[in-house]
Amino acid sequence: MDAYIREGERIAYALGNRGPIRFDDDGTLDQEITEAYGRCGFYVFEGALSAEELHDLQTDLEYVFERAPHTKDATVDAQGRPALGTEFTRPTFRFAKPLSDPYGGTQLANGRHPAKMSEPLPPADAPDYVISNISAPLQIMDSCLRLYGHPQLLSIAEQINGPDFTPFTESIIVKPAGLGASVAWHHDGTTHWDRPDWDEGTHGFNFMAQLYGSTAANGVWVLPGSHKQGKIDIKALIEANNGSDRLPGAVPMVCQPGDVVMSNRQALHGSFANTSPHKRMTINFGFHRRRSVLNVRTQHSGEPVLYDAARIHERSRLIALAIDARRQRFPHEPRYVYKPLTEREEDNRWNETTRESILKDYNLRDLSI
Repeated sequence: MDAYIREGERIAYALGNRGPIRFDDDGTLDQEITEAYGRCGFYVFEGALSAEELHDLQTDLEYVFERAPHTKDATVDAQGRPALGTEFTRPTFRFAKPLSDPYGGTQLANGRHPAKMSEPLPPADAPDYVISNISAPLQIMDSCLRLYGHPQLLSIAEQINGPDFTPFTESIIVKPAGLGASVAWHHDGTTHWDRPDWDEGTHGFNFMAQLYGSTAANGVWVLPGSHKQGKIDIKALIEANNGSDRLPGAVPMVCQPGDVVMSNRQALHGSFANTSPHKRMTINFGFHRRRSVLNVRTQHSGEPVLYDAARIHERSRLIALAIDARRQRFPHEPRYVYKPLTEREEDNRWNETTRESILKDYNLRDLSI
């Protein structure tokens, strides 16, 4: 594994797909960035978050862990208080056994993790369960809502998916030091592989904001260029590798605190169990092309759903709400203008009323493809 990590890091730093956010004089994303992203399927924006914003996010996340359920299926925190998230319709926290692979080889998440990862033996004093995922963090962390309104990141989303880009969903991936569960190799996209207009951007992309950095030992690994290859037979790929989950040619997303990765949702990626002494906390938030989600029929929790214009509009209000929340926290920063919702900006002002009317349970209107 040490040799695999060293080789992965060597390849990763040679790809030429990392650096600060850069725009040309006309406001377009730097051509070298778009070329590298198109070639590799991901790009590391170094230093995308200011020290002040990073501190806000870390402070809020510490409070979230303090008030989280003390274990799986619990409704109270470690001090017996009602746990954070119990006021929402869908569960906020997802748990896994330490160093386990809860998805590989199962039909969970639309069966998109067909092959199981190796599962190291956890320490003797390990808890029964650890937090592996925090869903809908915009409604429990104001700093996360403000991050969602980041003007440069939203400008990049416009460059990649057009000015009428739409949301996807948001979560925080949690990899506790020495205990974090793995995420088996998979594509994020699940629904559009056979569409006649399929291309490398059909399933959108994720931003992955790194709060404490990301290493080869605790971070996401990706197969560069795989976002262009269509749906890969992952199980056959691993079988051809003598059953090993260490896929040749894959590279880690190595990041410092405050870096943000832009990752194509069609790229083949996964992460190993975190046996390292370093934790990873990654805020994921993604965006789609509007034409990829408009009038799509799918299922949520076993129920049929239509992504009509009304649903897209309501879900997209979170972008406008986040922009105003960010304006209030960083008033001297340039503000991004989200063109689909410019006519009635007063309806999407950030205040305690819109916290209840727009933000609460917003993830019931997610746009997942």
